[in-house]
Amino acid sequence: MAKGSGLGVRGGLLLGLTIVVVLAATGVWNPFPGMWDWVNRRQPISEPDVVWQQRIGGTPRSVTIAGETVVVEQRTRVEARSLAAGTQLWERKADWSAVAGGGAEAVVVVGRLLVKGYEVLDPTTGVTRRRDDDAVAVWTYRNLLLDARCVGATDCTLSAWEPRGTAPLWTAFLPGVSTGLLADNPNLLDTRRLTTARIDDDVAGPEAVPPLLGFPVDGRVHVVDTATGRVLQNVEPGRDERLAVIGGRLLHIVARSQDGNCYFAISGQDPATGQQTWQRAGLNLRTADSAGCVQREDPYGARSVLVGVSPDGREAVVDGYDGRLLVVTANGERVLAVDDRHAMVRTADRGTVSARDLSSGKVRWNRPAGEKAGAALTPYAAVVADEKPSRLVALDPANGRELAVLRTSANALAVGPAGMVIGEGREIGYVRFGAAAGGPARDGDGGVPGPAGTGRAPGPQDSCGPKNEQCPGSDPGK
Repeated sequence: MAKGSGLGVRGGLLLGLTIVVVLAATGVWNPFPGMWDWVNRRQPISEPDVVWQQRIGGTPRSVTIAGETVVVEQRTRVEARSLAAGTQLWERKADWSAVAGGGAEAVVVVGRLLVKGYEVLDPTTGVTRRRDDDAVAVWTYRNLLLDARCVGATDCTLSAWEPRGTAPLWTAFLPGVSTGLLADNPNLLDTRRLTTARIDDDVAGPEAVPPLLGFPVDGRVHVVDTATGRVLQNVEPGRDERLAVIGGRLLHIVARSQDGNCYFAISGQDPATGQQTWQRAGLNLRTADSAGCVQREDPYGARSVLVGVSPDGREAVVDGYDGRLLVVTANGERVLAVDDRHAMVRTADRGTVSARDLSSGKVRWNRPAGEKAGAALTPYAAVVADEKPSRLVALDPANGRELAVLRTSANALAVGPAGMVIGEGREIGYVRFGAAAGGPARDGDGGVPGPAGTGRAPGPQDSCGPKNEQCPGSDPGK
């Protein structure tokens, strides 16, 4: 055969490609959509697979379940997706966003950095329900939205709104606001959450507004009653003090340096009367660093409880209302998460996560977990993140019943009444409670808690606090 005869390899490939193009153009056979689907196919982010999985435009800064939608905050925009299918419902440009309200009453609040004002959006349609052009800061809760506006450096007002309200419930005067009180949910003087890897800090979504809030203004603390807007106290902390408003009390936390150590004392005050209600010495709330015992941080805790370390090194959960020790761990145990009903504790052998009831101090259930396991408590589920193997587990806080068990390296981003959103990079997915659940955990007596195996999510774990201090008309003394 003569050299160069025939089509050769390149010629054959070109001829084959030409035939495929002709067939695709005439509609006889088109392999390209299937090929593109194969190239672009996404690997499931968990096993069992999620109900839906979507790729968003960028890594999310926060994810919140708002009614029947999933609100995803990114660096310069916010979008909402259907909770049922994950399809995008709307998208808006925004530098910050937050969710207020819960269920059918939820709204999305958006704004721009260094620009006054905000908009309240419907989470399903993205339609603006209310617009404000003057506020400099917004705080969002499950049952309330607060905003602050200033007409002068020392002339500011704080207003409270129902999430879908069109007129303020009350307005209070504040003599200025701190320069740090900008955009959404700037820090107030309360607790900071215990955090862990692979569980988002805001996985629980918006919480109910506390009975009292502490606003830092020019080195002083203004204590505001959130039911009426009345300013109950205007206090300047002492030289060794840090103030915090927790559980309906104004806490005075004193850290004194002596003999190379920090010595702590805590007292609770009724802001309405100014009377001291409780005091406790020796409990380190981790508010101070080692440089002269200067207190730069809020105490750890959640809602109406605090987490500290006793002089013998054991961790303790304290009722902020009356100073009672609700849980004291054994040597080597560590508190992983708290709310005002439960504490999740890693046992000293680092092989078990234990749930403690704050009203009785008893163990409700135990669950095997790795030594690096982390946990979080939300109104609808306790979430445990484990390693080797990587898993996310959602449990009923009351009895340890499994709601979802996932083999995944993804993070838990948001928990709602019927499921949770997980994510890894730009991929997010929704897991329905009950669809991937296994057997129940062991209870504190070694038995099996019930009811188990129903697959139904628990009701929200909202309460009036350990002493009923957060419910109107209740008697905390009983």
